[in-house]
Amino acid sequence: MNKGYVYLVGAGPGDIRLMTIKGQQCLEKADVVLYDRLVNPLLLEQTKPDIELVYCGKLPDRHILRQEAIQELLVDYAKKGKIVVRLKGGDPSVYGRVGEEAAALEAAGIRYEIIPGITAGIGASTYAGVPVTHREYGASFAIVTGHDQSKNGQPQIDWKALATGIDTIAFYMGVKNLPYICEQLTINGRNPSTPVMLVQWGTLGKQRVLTGTLETIVNKVLVEKFTNPAITLVGDVTKLRTKESWFELQPLFSKHILFARTSSSKSKIANQLRDNGADVFEFPRMKMNDYTNEPPFPYEQYEQIIFHSEESVDWFFRDLQRKHLDIRSINASFYGASTKSQLRIQSYACLSYSLNQLQKDGKRLVIGPESIIKNVLTRQERYGEHDCLISHALTVIHQSNGTCRRLLEEDRIDTIIFPSAESVRVVTEQMADHDQTPLTLSNRAEIICFGPESERVAEQLGYRIDHRLEKPTFEALLHVLQKKRR
Repeated sequence: MNKGYVYLVGAGPGDIRLMTIKGQQCLEKADVVLYDRLVNPLLLEQTKPDIELVYCGKLPDRHILRQEAIQELLVDYAKKGKIVVRLKGGDPSVYGRVGEEAAALEAAGIRYEIIPGITAGIGASTYAGVPVTHREYGASFAIVTGHDQSKNGQPQIDWKALATGIDTIAFYMGVKNLPYICEQLTINGRNPSTPVMLVQWGTLGKQRVLTGTLETIVNKVLVEKFTNPAITLVGDVTKLRTKESWFELQPLFSKHILFARTSSSKSKIANQLRDNGADVFEFPRMKMNDYTNEPPFPYEQYEQIIFHSEESVDWFFRDLQRKHLDIRSINASFYGASTKSQLRIQSYACLSYSLNQLQKDGKRLVIGPESIIKNVLTRQERYGEHDCLISHALTVIHQSNGTCRRLLEEDRIDTIIFPSAESVRVVTEQMADHDQTPLTLSNRAEIICFGPESERVAEQLGYRIDHRLEKPTFEALLHVLQKKRR
């Protein structure tokens, strides 16, 4: 029996774009992913549709899976010939127990690789606007656990050497033991006025930063109710934070957006939102399955061909290629039901028109996904007298619902964007699995619609609409989101 392969991968500190290219490639080909609590669930959207996901979440007071059980699973899956990713927050070699897992794999004769990641002490500090070294403020940098396996959980280290010999110290998960940490550093020679910075949920939209000194920070943490996960940075480099960081000054920082999805392709606008600082979840994730037509369909009989989606355009040209049909044999004008489908038609060096340019006369063919073709009333209302052809079916990848559940539990959806009427229906149906209704979603998030049709359907289903865009463009959306942030 062929043995599988295990990748021990660092997911980075939170921002999904901070994961390495190699780590992302491992995720995309994995058969099984065992992931930790602090891994951004949005990373799991990059896996295969049929992936097996195993949650290994650990909390300070309880473990979902014991470390020994995790190691046994890694070995068992690999022996079954699986490609396995063990996904850890930050860098797997920094308090990630990767040494124990690697030893278990070696003992079982399983091949593996360790893929480094950006560790939180550096990533979170940088996103808070503070480098961990600086020629004027600190030439040395140390990483220290904020709790250990001692009876009281307080780190047992050489406090004298740490307090007097290291310029900048990053304590991981040290909020609970912060009084002890500050006391030990002070009594072992560190100036009580040494500046301290805490970064909670570093590199994510819900990042929070708290500054003080060894003398004042404990009281500030109590007042501000600061908790883990957080990095505590001690040293003069933290003086460099005098205002909001470059990350916190991005136009859409702190916005957690669910961008409704009705296709298998990723949205260009969703990527633009990320580039402006928003955390974006495209939901639900879809898988496309092509339909085939035998014998060749008589496209040449039509004078107008309407494409309902980008995928339908791609499918049409693939169908021509499969049937060895020359595009020059088709005399029909091509129409796109959306701007995206019009642009996709143009990408094949063909002229495209919008639906409001449809001619009254002429035999008409609509090509679209199974969902729209089956909705006879919607088709008749939108396209008039026509024939129809199913290009593909879209099925929801249900593991995406797991990502949605995590984001809802962590209160990381504060804005829902509906780019189309169909997107309203699809998201509403999927959210019912999470006991969410249009009313509960309206209570927890701002609802934004791209146009009158999506607004009409959303209101019919029971949503309270906060805003309808004047134009269905990224610029109009950005204006609304920035206005609401202010």
